[in-house]
Amino acid sequence: MVDSEVTPTALGPDPYGSRLLGRADEGPIMRRVRTQILLTVPTMAANFLGIAVAIVLIAWVLPGPSLMTRDLILMDFIAVPIYGGLAVLIGLGWGTIWGLRTLRWANDPAHVPTESEQAAATAIPRRLMLLQAGLWLGGLLLLTPLYGLSDPAFVPKFVLGIGFSAVVVCAYTYLVSEFALRHVTARVLNAATSRRRRGLGVFGRSLLVWTLGSGTPVALLMIVAVLALAGTEVSRERLAVCVLSLGGAALLFGLLLMAQTLSSTVAPIRGVRKAMRRVEDGHLDTVVTVYDGTELGELQSGFNHMVEGLRERERVRDLFGRHVGHDVAAAALSGVPELGGVECDAAALFIDIIGSTTMTATRPAPEIVAILNDFFAIVVDEVERFGGLLNKFEGDAALAVFGTPAPLPDAAGSALAAARRIRKRLSGAAIAFDAGIGVAAGRVVAGNVGADRRYEFTVIGDAVNEAARLCELAKTDELRVLASANTIQTAASHEQRHWELGESVTLRGRVQPTTLARPRPERRREVG
Repeated sequence: MVDSEVTPTALGPDPYGSRLLGRADEGPIMRRVRTQILLTVPTMAANFLGIAVAIVLIAWVLPGPSLMTRDLILMDFIAVPIYGGLAVLIGLGWGTIWGLRTLRWANDPAHVPTESEQAAATAIPRRLMLLQAGLWLGGLLLLTPLYGLSDPAFVPKFVLGIGFSAVVVCAYTYLVSEFALRHVTARVLNAATSRRRRGLGVFGRSLLVWTLGSGTPVALLMIVAVLALAGTEVSRERLAVCVLSLGGAALLFGLLLMAQTLSSTVAPIRGVRKAMRRVEDGHLDTVVTVYDGTELGELQSGFNHMVEGLRERERVRDLFGRHVGHDVAAAALSGVPELGGVECDAAALFIDIIGSTTMTATRPAPEIVAILNDFFAIVVDEVERFGGLLNKFEGDAALAVFGTPAPLPDAAGSALAAARRIRKRLSGAAIAFDAGIGVAAGRVVAGNVGADRRYEFTVIGDAVNEAARLCELAKTDELRVLASANTIQTAASHEQRHWELGESVTLRGRVQPTTLARPRPERRREVG
């Protein structure tokens, strides 16, 4: 049974699916530095790699005139490096300034983003991709005419080489940005009033990766083949270089992009799977951080709603069990509840405070409530310790039953042991009152009594009435605990040793005399 008041906690040291993204409780400064590094370093590396790939494709792989001539030395070693360096600096500077301004609200952990802030934050990966696309397009529009003036045959080489690198770099930038901003996506999804899907989606990501990793290199090979068939002079060696180079690019970039996409897809599933295992172990405080804007985010959110429902159900079950007893609650939840009862052997323990009327008249109500709570805490503790059910609280009295609804191998012995233990604890407790205890065993009827819309579990029978009368008599007895001889005879031998038989009396409201039994004074030691 879990605590009825659970505080949901994020799962593990990597709530965002990767240890690179830090913990959920990370400070704003460290979070800002981490995000900036994860955005800047991979993007710069991708651009430098893209520039290198474009140079290799244009200079040595794609068919056409050579770049390594004296006439092109100024453009090769001045125009191209200057534009490449400026493009990287512009992309880094503008992207950083714009990104920090857009995510300024994220530095305050307590801030709830508005709808405009949510829209701007979720648009960052797309806008960063468009920024990269614009810079690469600028290079294409600037360098292609410059080289085309020297030789028009350079135009298709630059279009194909720069276009291929631009597509790969832009896609990689989008995927990296989504990864680095998972904590921002989590806050946006948590603050959003609707669960509208954001981002490309799992299908869109997979299609994008296929297009870049396989489609684009294969399309380049097909273009080279078309150029060869159209009459362009392409040597066998150059054609082999094109096939090997573009095939290697397809293998390398396809693997990198597919690995990143699969990582983004598997991380939410792995988090939900780990959370499910914790829930199976009884940890209903588990919460999955919703950081994915695709269908996988809906899976994460659905898991949290499911666990929230389980927590609410467990809370209701716990409250239900506190009111009627956990055994009664379990029996009610396991089947279809109905009115009526069954006859069974059980034992009843009745306990009542002595002089409660005078105590109530002479003490304030809050103090009386506190006294009763301390008293019933002892009773409930010992009754449950010996497998009984505290069936009813009746003002300053209580009725406990043993052997129903959960069967006990020695119901009478358990009730007798509980009575001795309660008496010992009351004698040693710092309380200003005493109580009488009566124990009886026999055939009873246990079940639901009431109406179809409102009923309660109760136990009816001669044993219950006898226990109440013995409790009444015990208030005037020196030991304050009385049981019937029949109850002692029903109990196991190891419990019978703790009791001794006494006189016979006719209890109030009964016809047949009852032989009393009391705990042996010399045996009133620790029970169990």
